[in-house]
Amino acid sequence: MANTDVERTNEAVERPLRTALLRGWRCKCPSCGNGALLKNHLKVNDTCTVCREELHHHRADDGPAYLTILIVGHIMIALLYEVFVIYRPEPLTLFTIFAVGSVGLSLYLLPRLKGVVIGFQWARYMGGFGSDR
Repeated sequence: MANTDVERTNEAVERPLRTALLRGWRCKCPSCGNGALLKNHLKVNDTCTVCREELHHHRADDGPAYLTILIVGHIMIALLYEVFVIYRPEPLTLFTIFAVGSVGLSLYLLPRLKGVVIGFQWARYMGGFGSDR
């Protein structure tokens, strides 16, 4: 009987993945969904201002940048092909529109994808608990 009590205390509480991913997409704390996850566009807050969940140990590294490039590249290449084939705009016009579009879409997606990666890490207990900052 004592062994089952130890097993219960060592079991991790299940964290819903879908909820954590959606909260991350909204750049909110994956735990409570109310506090800000990021400050200064891409810097992860040390703790949630609402529920005090520690977030400093979650590191997304290059994952969000890779996903952003992957998504923006696929969207822009398809649009570029369609616009070029259908409308045949001047090269400078084409470059200007797609350069601005690529930068804008990247700035929109990068913090959201970082939030998704951090939400995934939080839901799967992948934060590196007990390690130094």
